[in-house]
Amino acid sequence: MHADTLPLIRRAQSGDRDAAQKLVEDNAGLIWNVAKRFFGRGVDTDDLYQLGCVGFLKAVNGFSEAYGTQFSTYAVPKISGEIRRFLRDDGAVKVSRGLKEQALRVRAARAALEQRLGREPTLSELSAETGMEPEDVALAESAAEPTDSLQRETGEDHATLEGLLGDDGQEERLVERVALFDAMERLAERERMVIALRFFHGMTQQRAAQVIGVSQVQVSRLERRALEQLRAMLVAADG
Repeated sequence: MHADTLPLIRRAQSGDRDAAQKLVEDNAGLIWNVAKRFFGRGVDTDDLYQLGCVGFLKAVNGFSEAYGTQFSTYAVPKISGEIRRFLRDDGAVKVSRGLKEQALRVRAARAALEQRLGREPTLSELSAETGMEPEDVALAESAAEPTDSLQRETGEDHATLEGLLGDDGQEERLVERVALFDAMERLAERERMVIALRFFHGMTQQRAAQVIGVSQVQVSRLERRALEQLRAMLVAADG
């Protein structure tokens, strides 16, 4: 371990972005060595490295000298775990290349902001960090989630997207045919964001309204219209 590694870790844990960047640069070889284990899995090498950096930053944020181990020993499973998680979740539902790239950007921004702020970032903070629109951030995160999101309950009425779109084996068909996320990408931006916030983030209509900046009545209308369109598109996809 470099003599200045622990001081840099302490500074990074206090929100020093330059210290975190210096740690990534100093440990680029370690991150690449772990990422190389996953070459040939259908993900670009640069993307694997960026995922490794996300895992590395999580290791920086979670490391403690009290663990009695070298930082590199602690960091390696964090790096590989982040890559494995992405490969596992990404394999559950195939989404477009552009959406995968956006999901990767959001994942990296979330890790950086959590380290810098010491808390989970808000949607607006993620938007500012990535330069993406809030609704695109929400969709990117939702698309990268495992398929159990179809069964996640909303905040107030415990409805699930699977239940509202049909429960007769529909989830399996959605996953196999990629119909759901293809259909979501064709929704208008606000309708797409409402579905993402309500069914993938489990927000109430009131909370979703606050995030988007509209009334609860408008969220209700947007949600109803979006569900009608999704249902119609999925029926057409089955035909």
